[in-house]
Amino acid sequence: MWKIAVGFVIFAALALYVIGKGGDKLDMSGEKHGADAVHSEPAKADAAAPAASAAK
Repeated sequence: MWKIAVGFVIFAALALYVIGKGGDKLDMSGEKHGADAVHSEPAKADAAAPAASAAK
């Protein structure tokens, strides 16, 4: 029985640590649908290369 309590305390401490590190960027509201859903693509590296070489 004591192992369950120790496991819970460790899990709770880990969860609080992760939430603390996430700060205001952590979204725990679940799945988003409709206008609330944000689908962004990562920035393309090859698009930035010509702009960087043209600036020289």
